[in-house]
Amino acid sequence: MGRAKTPLRYPGGKQRLSPFIEEILIENNIKNGHYVEPYAGGAGVGMELLLTKKVSNIHLNDSDFGIYCFWYAVLNRTEELCQMIKSASMAVDEWRKRKEIVKKCDRRKKLELGFSVFYLNRCNRSGILSAGIIGGLDQSGNYKMDARFSRNDLIRRIETIAQFKDNIFLTNFDAEYYIKNYIPNLPQESLIYLDPPYYEKGCKLYLNAYKKNDHARLSKVIQDEINLNWILSYDGVSDILELYNERRHFLYDLQYTAAKVYKGKEIFIFSDRLRIPQKSVIEHINIGIKELSSI
Repeated sequence: MGRAKTPLRYPGGKQRLSPFIEEILIENNIKNGHYVEPYAGGAGVGMELLLTKKVSNIHLNDSDFGIYCFWYAVLNRTEELCQMIKSASMAVDEWRKRKEIVKKCDRRKKLELGFSVFYLNRCNRSGILSAGIIGGLDQSGNYKMDARFSRNDLIRRIETIAQFKDNIFLTNFDAEYYIKNYIPNLPQESLIYLDPPYYEKGCKLYLNAYKKNDHARLSKVIQDEINLNWILSYDGVSDILELYNERRHFLYDLQYTAAKVYKGKEIFIFSDRLRIPQKSVIEHINIGIKELSSI
């Protein structure tokens, strides 16, 4: 897999899993079909699959209006967005301005809000919108606020994605509404990849985190309402295992960075009809699986 296709940094970003998702698509005869992310976020997997032409269309949904506005700007205000990136000031006062715009979330100003979300994503620690600025407010750290703001590369990524705009379907629905009302209208040759906010550390990583009862309700919606092939990824904690105890799954070791390094397990959960690649294929993909269960 080559360099990152998405312009966004995202906690727990899943682009590294694209080869595994591609194997799932092949195994289920839906390569060149539709790929769907009800929790798009940075859309790392989706962009990788679309830009390498492993799928024909991707459907991206995010309930966070700021994230939606960024992708809206990528697809519909490409030139203006790229010009804003090109001329962006790398000063703490500018960071404060962008932070205030995100906080106010004026829904009438999609381009301004979308760029501001992008700005914080690239200038904050680990890409977390609620985190502090890289290098600190006095910019005395080892890395400065522009450490992840490589203008030319980011503009290249955005312009490349915009070339595929006719194959990207973007929405701003609540995920449960999306599952119940949007997904039923998709073709059978579709794969749904759900990557909800983390169960245990979600409140530290996302502006729109879930509470425990939200995760429980979501589990019922996913298992009762989705009739297409789906995959679900979560942090591998006992409560999640219990919520999906009738579904096939595997756990794998994960290390990720979000202000500091965390180590733990993540879990992949599969819909009943989905055909899963053999263990030898999974090991070849090398995504760090240590324990297999119910495959």
